[in-house]
Amino acid sequence: MKHVTKVHYHSVSKNLDVYFDDDSQALFSCEFLRVHSPSAEVQGHGSGPMKLVLNKQDVGIKSIVPVGHYALRLDFDDGHNSGLFSWHYFAKLQEQHDTLWAEYLERVIELKQSKESVPIKFIP
Repeated sequence: MKHVTKVHYHSVSKNLDVYFDDDSQALFSCEFLRVHSPSAEVQGHGSGPMKLVLNKQDVGIKSIVPVGHYALRLDFDDGHNSGLFSWHYFAKLQEQHDTLWAEYLERVIELKQSKESVPIKFIP
């Protein structure tokens, strides 16, 4: 299992660099991390689908709190701070970044299209 050795937050670009012990690194936008938070609030409870979190393009990170030797708690500036980003979860996000992001964008587009196809009723 890979371990995170260092993180660096860029407050202007709102990106988080994550460095691993295999000398690889990942660059995550805060939006990506927020909409893929490991919290039950985002992931869903039980076997339900993952919640679609919207409008997080401008979210940033207020603080990064180490939790033991296995995870970080990211305190986002929209108030969200539940869910621990374990080393295993960061590695999963690194490996599946492009797929996860494409699936997220597809869900956003589907939601937008479904809202646009709903007829508007005008009441006199």
